[in-house]
Amino acid sequence: MAEVFLIRTDDRVKGIQAIFSHFDSIFKDLKDKNVAIKPNFNTADPPPASTDIRIIREVINHLKSCMTKKITVVERAGPVDTHETMKTKGLFDLQKKIGGFEILDLSTMPESEWTQFTPKGSHWKNGFLFPKFIQNVDAIIALPCLKTHRYGGHFTFSLKLSVGLVPRQGYEYMQELHSSSHMRDLIAEINEAYSPTLIILDGVDSFIEGGPEDGKLAHSNVMLASTDRIAIDAVGVAILRDLGTTPEVTKGKIFEQKQIARAVELSLGVSSPSEITITSADEESTKYANHLRTFLED
Repeated sequence: MAEVFLIRTDDRVKGIQAIFSHFDSIFKDLKDKNVAIKPNFNTADPPPASTDIRIIREVINHLKSCMTKKITVVERAGPVDTHETMKTKGLFDLQKKIGGFEILDLSTMPESEWTQFTPKGSHWKNGFLFPKFIQNVDAIIALPCLKTHRYGGHFTFSLKLSVGLVPRQGYEYMQELHSSSHMRDLIAEINEAYSPTLIILDGVDSFIEGGPEDGKLAHSNVMLASTDRIAIDAVGVAILRDLGTTPEVTKGKIFEQKQIARAVELSLGVSSPSEITITSADEESTKYANHLRTFLED
């Protein structure tokens, strides 16, 4: 069984504080640990195109209050420049203002800081490089957004967030990914290289068409959190279906969506909707959680 915590809110700070409270035991366990934060900085466009800087600020401040040993924000943007994306998003300004964390630009890392990862039975031709740093930290907090993906991913939540951990400069991985008929399999297979400790998905706003950098905007007023990538992505698909979304995301059962189906084959999380429990903290959130179950079970 996997829990997905859901809160109905249009206030990201309020939502993430509720998530901190609900997952208090996880954060307490991060005392004296090295923690990586992986946002969605594909571009610097405003949410839901990228992670809201306030969410990153709140996560960092909470980790500091939990006496985490070291905090590092890790990202590789693309196709735009990673450093400029971080600058535009306000990450360097945040570092100057609150301190207590480091920034790792994966696009500048030398080849010696990457490890070759070649999953058995993978659709990747020759595997891919993956950051040694991510494989050596004690915990990873993933911060995806809720949106569709018009370039073949169909949707981009926690599983798709892993693409930003594969190098772009000097390698043909992104060309291979975007030209492959197995694109959604490849996305899932990147996730074999690591496992996040907690995923916090911002769905206060969402793209129900288009994406990832722009699209048809909906005010979905929801935030999710889970330790299970498949479970949280499945609930994310249910939300998009409830809002009215693309034919690709609407088609078939949610667990037949290829990103999710391949992730199930790789045992990356739950294997069916019956293994997902959606919990909530108030009456409005509970009502919406019960509504979403109809989409999961359909």
